[in-house]
Amino acid sequence: MEPQLDHTIADGIATVVINHPAKRNAMTAGMWRSFPALLDRLAGDPAVRVLVLTGAGSTFCAGADISTLHEPGEQAQGLAVRAEEALAAFAKPTLAAVRGYCVGGGCQLAVACDLRFAEEGASFGVTPAKLGIVYPASATRRLVGLVGPATAKYLLFSAELIGTERALRSGLVDEVLAAGELDKRVAEFSRILVSRSQLTQAAAKEFAGGHHDRDAYWRDQAHGAGDTAEGVTAFLERREPRFTWSPAPPAAGVADTG
Repeated sequence: MEPQLDHTIADGIATVVINHPAKRNAMTAGMWRSFPALLDRLAGDPAVRVLVLTGAGSTFCAGADISTLHEPGEQAQGLAVRAEEALAAFAKPTLAAVRGYCVGGGCQLAVACDLRFAEEGASFGVTPAKLGIVYPASATRRLVGLVGPATAKYLLFSAELIGTERALRSGLVDEVLAAGELDKRVAEFSRILVSRSQLTQAAAKEFAGGHHDRDAYWRDQAHGAGDTAEGVTAFLERREPRFTWSPAPPAAGVADTG
């Protein structure tokens, strides 16, 4: 089977699977290139409310498939950065479901997600120091924001792998699940996200990303959306709310496919 990014959509959840098991789901140049366009399509699909990123089989992603990156180093790294930035900018909640190795470019993608759930025994590492590569500024900044400067330096300086216990303690992952429980928990939590207000989620995602200048915009959105009234009414009536606000689809051609 050719290395590829598979995806399915069901019940509001888009699941993207990194599928290259022959090389522990390492990302080829073609996979890096295709990722922003895939995310652009999924972001514009009103049937998608949550995105789950995972790897085929027993590994999340072992990084970049160096053998396919024939471009000069800077251009090859640019492919990963564009994919990372597209994932971080995805307008709806994103969750990385991690088992096995989550290393190099794989960890870069996981960190670009909003949340990370991991199965016990998973290993995390940021490994450019093994190759003499300068880790991208955007990826470094995102890693520091997630785990703090001390842990980010430990990972970047040493290129050593850490297990789920330290990853949880440092904030690199949000939940650690026992063997065999990851898929069940990810499905359960994704359904919770689907049931919540997309208005609240979209505004929170922008604010958490530092876009505080958008406060007036989101107040205007809330004023005309009806989600608040529905949420309060549903609470008083002791029923599940039926939120109706949804984000406008992105303009066609926003994704840079390289």
